Amino acid sequence: MSGVVVTNPPKADAADVEALAGYGVATVSEAMGRTGLLGPGIRPVQQGVRVAGTAVTVLGWPGDNLMIHAAVEQCDEGDILVVTTTSPSTDGLFGELFATALQRRGVRGIVINTGIRDTQELREMGFAAWSRAVSAQGTVKATGGSVNVPIAVDGQMIRPGDVIVADDDGVVVVPRERARQVAEASEAREKKEAATRAAFMEGQLGLDRYGLREKLEELGVTYQSYDAYTTAERP
Repeated sequence: MSGVVVTNPPKADAADVEALAGYGVATVSEAMGRTGLLGPGIRPVQQGVRVAGTAVTVLGWPGDNLMIHAAVEQCDEGDILVVTTTSPSTDGLFGELFATALQRRGVRGIVINTGIRDTQELREMGFAAWSRAVSAQGTVKATGGSVNVPIAVDGQMIRPGDVIVADDDGVVVVPRERARQVAEASEAREKKEAATRAAFMEGQLGLDRYGLREKLEELGVTYQSYDAYTTAERP
C-alpha cells in the first residue's frame, strides 16, 4: 500500500472552533439537521471531557501504526488526530507514548476507529481519547498509508481541517466551511432549550409546549380511566 502525507491543508477558523467547543455533541448534530455523528461504537475512555479541534486525518493498515508516527509531525496546536484503517481493526494502535508526543504539540485529543491502550495513563495525563475498542494488542510499523486525506468513519466523511467535537455522548464532525454557521445555529438551539428548561421547571408539560396533545389525537390515541380500561371488552 503506497500513500501520501499532505502538508498544510486548509482548516476551520480557530474562532469558530472555539465557539463550537461550547456546545455538546448532541446540540451540534441537531443544529446541522441531525447529521455528522459518528456511530455509538466510538466511545470515550474518560468521562466529563468535551473537546473541539481541527482534524488531522490518518488512513493506515490494520495492526500497523506507522502512519500515526508520520501524522504526529503534521499536528499543531488545537488539532485532533482522527485515525482509521483500510479494514476493521481492534488492535491497540495508540497509547501513552503517542499521547505524550501529541500533547507536547498542543493536540487536544484523538478519535480512533480501532483499539487504544494505556487508558489509565491517558486519563492521568489528561489526554482525551475516543476509540472503537480498548485493547492491549501491540502493532507493527511496516505498511504505508496516508495523512491528511479524506477518510470515512461510520459513514461520515472527515477531511483534514474539519471540526471535530467530542464529549461523553460521542463524536460529531462539522465541515470546515460550515463551522461558523453551525456555531450560530448551536447558539440559537441552546437559547431555545434554555427557555424550554425554564418552562419545564415551572411545571409546563412537553405535551402542551410542543403541541403534542393534538398529535396524539390525530394518531387515534385515547385516554381511559383504569377501571374503564380493565373492564372494557377487547377483540
